[in-house]
Amino acid sequence: MTHIFRNTTAELLFGGAGYSYSGYEELNLPEVEADSYIWFYTAPILADALAAAKEINSYAERLSFIHSQLPSTKPLYVFTLVDLFSGKNEITDFSVAQAIADFNAFAVNFASKNSNVKILDFTGFCNRYAQADLVDWKFYFMSQAAISPKLAGSFRKWFAAEKEATVKTAKKCLILDLDNTLWGGILGEDGPEHLKIGGDYPGKAFHFFQEQILELQKRGVILAICSKNNESDVWDFIEQSRDQVLHKEHFAAWRINWTDKATNIRELAQELNIGLDSVVFLDDSPTERELVASMIPEVVVPEFPAAPYALPVFFNDLKNQYFKIYEARAEDREKTQQYKANAERHQLQTQFTNIDDFIKSLNIETTIRVNDESDFPRIAQMSQKTNQFNLTGKRYTELEIADVMASGGKVFSLSVKDKFGDSGMTGAAVVSVVGEAATIDNLFLSCRILGRKIENTFMKAILDKLQAAGVKNVRASYVKTLKNGSVADFYETVGFSTLKKCENESLYQLKFT
Repeated sequence: MTHIFRNTTAELLFGGAGYSYSGYEELNLPEVEADSYIWFYTAPILADALAAAKEINSYAERLSFIHSQLPSTKPLYVFTLVDLFSGKNEITDFSVAQAIADFNAFAVNFASKNSNVKILDFTGFCNRYAQADLVDWKFYFMSQAAISPKLAGSFRKWFAAEKEATVKTAKKCLILDLDNTLWGGILGEDGPEHLKIGGDYPGKAFHFFQEQILELQKRGVILAICSKNNESDVWDFIEQSRDQVLHKEHFAAWRINWTDKATNIRELAQELNIGLDSVVFLDDSPTERELVASMIPEVVVPEFPAAPYALPVFFNDLKNQYFKIYEARAEDREKTQQYKANAERHQLQTQFTNIDDFIKSLNIETTIRVNDESDFPRIAQMSQKTNQFNLTGKRYTELEIADVMASGGKVFSLSVKDKFGDSGMTGAAVVSVVGEAATIDNLFLSCRILGRKIENTFMKAILDKLQAAGVKNVRASYVKTLKNGSVADFYETVGFSTLKKCENESLYQLKFT
C-alpha cells in the first residue's frame, strides 16, 4: 500500500487500488504503515498571487514534518511544484515563481541528505501539455482536482516510468557509426573539408547531437565507435576539426575497419567485458541496422532519423528509454577512463605467461569498508547493474540495504586501484547476522575487476571480519541466473563445504574452528 499526502483530489490520477489518501493538507500518518509514501502537493490555485506564494512557502516545513514521522526505511516520493495557474496581476510579480523555485530547490537538497527521499520532476509531465489542458475547471470546481482526470492514463504511465528510474538498470554502452550519424557526409567520399559538423544546418544539428552524446558520456555511459572507414583518416579528422565535439579521449574502444559491424560489435562488447544486452547501436544505414538486429538480437538498434533536424527529439527519446538514471555518481563519471585502463591491463597481461606474476605486477590495493552508509547508494546501483559475478542475482534498493544493517547485519564494500588507475567501488556483500550465525545474502563484483583474483581477497576479508565479530558459522548460496554460470563454484573454491547442490541453486557452509 502507498499512502499519498495531498492538498487536492488525487484519486482520479493515481486510482484507488493500492493507494490510501490523507485528507486535504492533513499531516497525520495512516493507521496502517504503508510500504511507500508520496508527497503530492500542487501549487495552490488562487487569484491572490501573494497568498499563493505564502502557502507554497509553508510546504518545506510540512514536508520536513511528514518525513520526520515516517520510517527511514520506507521511500518517500516527492513531486516538484509546477505553476498550474498564474494569478498574478503585475508582470513584475514573480512571488509565486520564486516560491516554487525555492521549494523545488529545498526538495532536491532535502533528498540529497535523506536517502529514502526520491524526487519526481513533475515539470517533465506538465510540459507535455498546454496550461489550459492541465486543469479541467469543471472537475476542479466539482471535486477540487488540480490536474485534469482526462490525463490520468498518461500520468500513470509517466509516474510508473519515473518511479522505475529511481532503481532501474540503464544500458551501459552506446556504439556509434560515424558517417551521416555523428556528422553529415561520408569521410572517404566527400573528404574532411566537406563534412557537415557545426556552422549552418545540417552541420549545426550534428554538432548539437554530439553535445547531447557527450553529456551521456559525462554521466557514465561508455562510448564506442563501429565504422567502416580508414582509421587514420577518422582520427585525423576528429582531432583536427574545430567543430568536432567528441574526441578520441571520449571513446573507450573502437572498431574502425571494413569488417561487418555485427562481428565488430561482438568484439567491442568482449573487449569492454559487458553483455551485448547492455549495448545500444546507432547507425544511419537501414542495411547495417538490419544486419546487427538480426545477428545480435540482444543489442538495441533503434530507427535512426532521416532528417538531421529530428536528431534532438530522437536522442531525447533514446536517452529517456535506455539511459535514464536517477543520479550519476562519481564512479559513473570515471567510466571511460576505467575501461581504457582495463584495456591497458589486458595488453600487459599478454606479456606474461604466469597469471600470478601478472597480478603481482599490477600493485593492486583494496579498501574494504563495513556498514558505511555513504556507500549504500553505490552498492544499490551495483546490485542493479551487476550480472556476471552476482552470486544470487538479488537486487537491492538503498533502503533494503539499510534494513540489513539496522537488523544487525553487515554490508561490505570493496574499492580497488592499481598502477593503471582507480576502479572505484566495484564490489559488495550483504550479510545477515543473527547471534553467532551469518548468511551471505549476496556477493557481487563489477566485471571490470574480474581476472585479478580480487574476489578471493574480498571473500577472505569478509570472513576475517565476521570471525572477529564473533560469528562461528557462515552460510551462503549460489542461485543460477542467465549470466552468472561462470561463478557457480565460487564458494567451493574459497573453502566452503557444500550442503546442497542442485541445477539452479546450491547451499554452502563454512565453520570457523
